Amino acid sequence: MSTSRFSLHGKVAVVTGGNGGIGLGCALGLAEAGADISIWARDIAKGVAAIAEIEARGGRAKFYQVDVTDRIQIDAAVQDTIAEFDGIDILVANAGMNLRKRPEDFSLEEMQQMWNVNISSPFECAQAVYAEMKRRGGGKIITIGSVTSVFGFGVSPAYSASKGAIVQLTKSLASAWGADNIQVNSILPGWIETEMTVQTRGIPGVNEQIASRTPAGRWGTPDDLVGAAIFLSSRASDYVTGIALPVDGGFISTLFQVDPPTD
Repeated sequence: MSTSRFSLHGKVAVVTGGNGGIGLGCALGLAEAGADISIWARDIAKGVAAIAEIEARGGRAKFYQVDVTDRIQIDAAVQDTIAEFDGIDILVANAGMNLRKRPEDFSLEEMQQMWNVNISSPFECAQAVYAEMKRRGGGKIITIGSVTSVFGFGVSPAYSASKGAIVQLTKSLASAWGADNIQVNSILPGWIETEMTVQTRGIPGVNEQIASRTPAGRWGTPDDLVGAAIFLSSRASDYVTGIALPVDGGFISTLFQVDPPTD
C-alpha cells in the first residue's frame, strides 16, 4: 500500500485543546503528515508554545483563543480558520476535562460542567464544521473518548459516562453524515501520561498497578496516539466510520483475564 494514502498534504485540521497533552500530540503528528493546523484552546501561553513547536518542525499552524463550550466563539473560529487556510477538512474534537470524585460527592453543577465540555462541545464543534466539510466534498471527524467508556470508573463516574456518550455520539454522526463522505470515528486512549493524569499517577502504587495490567508494560504517551490520528484523518480510512479504536497498550484485553492456578 502506498504511503501516499496516509499523506495529509493540502488538508486543514482543527484540533481543540491542541495546545497540550493528547491534543498537542495529535496536532504535531498531523502537521508532520502534511496538514495545516488550527488549534482552538483557551490558554494563550500554551497555544503560542504549541504553534512554535509545530513551526519548528516545518509545519504551518495558527492558534485561536476559543472556549469550546461557547457556540459563538466556535462559529467565529470556524470562519477565522477558513479565512486563514481556505477550508477545514479534519476536526479532532479533543478538548475535555476530568474530575475525580465518588458518585455520592458529585454535585449536579459539576456533572453538568463535565457534560458541557466532554459531550456538548464536541457535538457543537462537529456541527459547526459540517457545512464546510460538506461543501468540500467530505471530511474526517475524530472524537477522543476513553477506555473508561468500556468499564465502570467509580472514582470518576461523570467522566466515564461522558466518554461512553461520546462513543454513541460518534456512531450517530457517522450514520447521519456518511452520505456526505464525512467519516466520524473515536479514539479511546488508555492510561496516557498527560497533565490530566498527574493526580492519578501521584497515587501510591497506581503507576505500577496499571503498568502490570497493561500488556505493553507501561503508560502511554501522547505520541502513541499519533498513528491512529493520522490513519483516521487520511484517505486510508475512507471506508472506516463509526468505530471506537482503543489505543491502550492492550489494557482492555486484560480486564477479564483470570490467571490459572499455579499448582
